[in-house]
Amino acid sequence: MSHDHAHSHDGCHADAHAHGHAVEDYAARKHPEFVVLELGDQVGALIVHTDADMHGIEIEISPDHDHERRSHKQVLERSINGRPAFTAVFDGLAAGSYALWDRGRARARGIAIAGGLVTELDWRTPPAGASERAAPGTSARRDAAPPGGA
Repeated sequence: MSHDHAHSHDGCHADAHAHGHAVEDYAARKHPEFVVLELGDQVGALIVHTDADMHGIEIEISPDHDHERRSHKQVLERSINGRPAFTAVFDGLAAGSYALWDRGRARARGIAIAGGLVTELDWRTPPAGASERAAPGTSARRDAAPPGGA
């Protein structure tokens, strides 16, 4: 659903916007469908993996050079290899450097998006008692979304 204000929507969803019409709570249901990503020579995608407590939260993205030009996606419950996964998926991103915003605050800057690649960012909390693990970061790959959707 699109509206005439400065950001895009990830399908129909209930949110803090006062549009004066009823909308489905898009995040409330599980999303078993596959995600189709728009990728190309100068177009990439970003998948942000989160913990379940971010389910339904909108993550905003903006080019690093223009933080006023933001769009957002909701963290949705999907399935990866038969297990619940909570992800926000941004596709059709022009190659460049981006910032991510969580509830109005910059959470990550300098996220590099390359044409033809899917970049993944891991915001999940390491399990308690887990052995030392590298800090959550980014990775990029040339294949499509993980099996079972992203």
